[in-house]
Amino acid sequence: MTEYMILEDERFAYEEIKRMMTLLRPDYRLQAWADGGNTAVEALSQAKPELLIVDIRLSDGLCFDVFERLSVNVPVIFTTAYDEYAIQAFKVNSVDYLLKPIEEEALERALQKFERNCLWELKSEPYRALETSYLQHVKKNRFLVSVGDSFRYVETSEVAFFFSEEKYVYLHTFSGKQYIVDYSLSQLEKLLGTDDFFRVSRNCIAHIKSIKKASRYFGGRLAVEFSPPCPQEVVISRNRVNDFLNWLGGSQC
Repeated sequence: MTEYMILEDERFAYEEIKRMMTLLRPDYRLQAWADGGNTAVEALSQAKPELLIVDIRLSDGLCFDVFERLSVNVPVIFTTAYDEYAIQAFKVNSVDYLLKPIEEEALERALQKFERNCLWELKSEPYRALETSYLQHVKKNRFLVSVGDSFRYVETSEVAFFFSEEKYVYLHTFSGKQYIVDYSLSQLEKLLGTDDFFRVSRNCIAHIKSIKKASRYFGGRLAVEFSPPCPQEVVISRNRVNDFLNWLGGSQC
């Protein structure tokens, strides 16, 4: 039996989704939530659904912020009256993106997609092991960034470093340009090849070619100088020095 949860703080919208799910998937089990005093964080902390049907704008903030706090890794069908979040939604385990008012046909297509592409994966330990092995060898080769009202891509080879500051992560290119990206540094670590990139500090992931030199620093640490320059001083912690030097010398443990 597949268990799902509806995160929707508008009572009418919640009841309508519940009605359609009961009609379309009577064998699915609902772990219900509709802002009955609980926040989305509390609801997700108390349950382990296999599918989320989520309104993007919740009473306790955007669902993306909630997912970031809880590291949610569950397939999601997003529902919203707005379309400006489509690109961000498809970076968060998205099955589909349904605009309100939701039609039964659209929900049915999303459920079929979930069952075709996600459900078997969730229940298959051997598949997840194979997927993990595959992702270790397949890394992201470009990033989508926004420039005003338009979008462009940046090849990963153009990236000098990623730097986080005041809740934002910035992509810095070798040519000196800077863009905000919709990834955390922890997510980026999984997407970037370890031959070229290394997390040199809590708020910085650097490309090997951006490192101009590393100098001894007090306390057994290393100070790193970048080209182009990093916005703040970066110091390698003592317990990371050996890993950094092995990476710099082309040896990975």
